[in-house]
Amino acid sequence: MNALFLGDVVGKSGREAVSRHLPQLIQDLELDFVLANGENAAGGFGITQKTANVLFDAGVDIITLGNHAFDQAEAIGLVEREPAILRPANYPPAAAVPGRGTTLHTGNNGNRVLVITVMGQVYMEPMDDPFSAVEQQLLACELGRDADLIVVEVHGEASSEKTAMGHLCDGRASVVFGTHTHIPTADARILNNGTAFITDLGMCGDYDSVIGMDKEEPMRRFSTRLRGTRFKPANGEATISGLFVATDAKTGLATNCAPLRMGGCLMPTPLPAKSV
Repeated sequence: MNALFLGDVVGKSGREAVSRHLPQLIQDLELDFVLANGENAAGGFGITQKTANVLFDAGVDIITLGNHAFDQAEAIGLVEREPAILRPANYPPAAAVPGRGTTLHTGNNGNRVLVITVMGQVYMEPMDDPFSAVEQQLLACELGRDADLIVVEVHGEASSEKTAMGHLCDGRASVVFGTHTHIPTADARILNNGTAFITDLGMCGDYDSVIGMDKEEPMRRFSTRLRGTRFKPANGEATISGLFVATDAKTGLATNCAPLRMGGCLMPTPLPAKSV
């Protein structure tokens, strides 16, 4: 299978970038499955039916959420009725929270994709143990037997926590990736037992910003400790950030992975020529 995982979609510019680029990427990369984190899709905070539809219409199969999952009032009903939108699985207690944190998605080609999304505990809101939540799901669904692709997302701050999850799932999941920091990491790789991993996908948003927000208000708060206006998303040209993963048809393990950067300002630049 060929799959693409997109980092946090931030505001209108992020949604527009996904709409502009994803349909062509689906063709060019022959994608069987696309996931995007949409917790910042609606004005930078949360998700609505309208903003979710933009992502679905562009070709996203599953939308995941994080600590802003319920920032929009309509999100409670939305995650309850829409099985393709997932909130973290380790809410305490998860059974009392609307929606679900896992799904077994069947694609148009018949491929079965298990998606598990959890929120980290380090420097985040209090949550149940994400490792136990993931372990429970992996014990119930075996890669290559019960699912053709298993995806684990950790929405969290700490690189160490996300990396530990990668090693916990190595050989049992197709891919483990982090979201939430909005900054793409440079460690995309396949772990020893065949699981693709990256600490953070980055964001689909305007990088001429402070993690997707217009620069003025964050800079004011950092420099003066005074609050001015509400944070609002930056509206310049967005960069799409994510991870492409190819998997073996029989085992479901990764055979290739590569970070994706497209559009906007976050483009690789060549090293300067050696001076003589």
